[in-house]
Amino acid sequence: MNNAMVGYILGSVMKIEGVLLLGPCAAAVRYGEKAGWYYLCVAVLCEICGWILAHGKPKNQVFYLKEGCVSTALSWLALSFFGGLPMFLCGDIPKFIDAVFEAASGFTTTGATILGDVEHLARATLLWRSMTHWVGGMGILVFLLAIVPLSGGSNMNIMRAESPGPSVGKLVPKVRHTARILYLIYVGLTILELILLLCGGMSFFDSINHAMATAGTGGFGVRNDSLASYSPYLQWVVTVFMILFGVNFNAYYFILFRQFRKAFGMEEVRYYLLIVLAGIMIVFLNVRPMYASDADGIRHAAFQVSSIISTTGFSTVDFDLWPQTARTILVLLMFIGACAGSTAGGMKVSRIVIAAKTVKKELGAYLHPKSIKKIRFEGKPVEHEVVRSINVYIITYAVIFAVSVFLVSFNNCNLETNVTAVAATVNNVGPGLAMVGPTLNYGHFSTFTKCVLIFDMIAGRLELFPLLMLFHPGIWKEAVRSSRLQKFLHREKNQA
Repeated sequence: MNNAMVGYILGSVMKIEGVLLLGPCAAAVRYGEKAGWYYLCVAVLCEICGWILAHGKPKNQVFYLKEGCVSTALSWLALSFFGGLPMFLCGDIPKFIDAVFEAASGFTTTGATILGDVEHLARATLLWRSMTHWVGGMGILVFLLAIVPLSGGSNMNIMRAESPGPSVGKLVPKVRHTARILYLIYVGLTILELILLLCGGMSFFDSINHAMATAGTGGFGVRNDSLASYSPYLQWVVTVFMILFGVNFNAYYFILFRQFRKAFGMEEVRYYLLIVLAGIMIVFLNVRPMYASDADGIRHAAFQVSSIISTTGFSTVDFDLWPQTARTILVLLMFIGACAGSTAGGMKVSRIVIAAKTVKKELGAYLHPKSIKKIRFEGKPVEHEVVRSINVYIITYAVIFAVSVFLVSFNNCNLETNVTAVAATVNNVGPGLAMVGPTLNYGHFSTFTKCVLIFDMIAGRLELFPLLMLFHPGIWKEAVRSSRLQKFLHREKNQA
């Protein structure tokens, strides 16, 4: 275990968070709020901690997937802890566990909140909540890769640990350049949405918050009713961009470099858009009698389907009041999620498609035992290792989901609340049904339940295994052995 490099990565992340905390400080200055002092203090604390951990680059910069997973998991835990600290210190969130819950929900782009009234929050806190979405959407370690070169294949090990989806590939030969391209696309789409929101009459502060929250598919709003009180034009803009940010970013890369055949030929994107379209039509037909016109019905159906499948979590209506069929569709979409390589959560369309093709292949094997068929996806044969990893992921996902529902049940809420609360957090969606519906929040849960849901949010954002690695005894044994070896070598060097 390369402990020095793990510490260096963690320290670099702390430094980045310290710089990001200057954003809320600027907002506090602009609006004359005292909360900015607390954000500034935490920013300084992050820089100090970051300097202690990463004051000098280690000589051995090469590390493998296990170090990548540990670095990623520890970084996201640290982000959540220090990200919640200023919200607690300034008094916007009185309980520290609630502040950590809010920060974890922000960085993981879940959007589940413990707050019943967000409109009383300081502008600095509102901006910070949205910034956590934007940073967490693409991944802070992917941003780190774009600015800090590492040796050998270490870059890819970090990217695999943090990026959502069953597999991570390079768009260009160097991972650092891939990270830069992804962030350029990400920034470009965010700015485009910001401009369109401003054109619709939304204030700059609201526009920048909603643009960042949509880009990260997070869903924290600046009003208690989310986007319900905004105009139909603004709701349609957000609807379109929620769908766009759920698309695999490889498609945008192909479009950017005029490889249109590759972009529009991506199988996962086609299935994703087909699911979105089918979901909108079914929900619209089911909820149409509730609205005065077809235009209202299709707008709300399109918005909520796009919001849930992209795991953004915005709302224009209380969809918990919709008929059972529409609500069931939304819950199913929570599990499916959007494309791999997007900023969305969920199990990902690619996994669902490959799993379905695996089932079809097995059924065919019963009919024709001697036949040999390869599963194909995106025009290429799917290797057995990929199928195995997807099967393991689904099994692990099911176990974590079941255990979490059991643990949350100690809070004595009804089953619908427990199941959808876990589904909404592990899939990074945000709102669920019943007591965690779009007009309610997670503030009524106990401290223990909130800790379980924090685990679910981070595990879901990191695709389960990086966080689970922290609970593997072998990781800590290797870390201890490595630390002892480094101390021994240092002592021998000094004696020589």
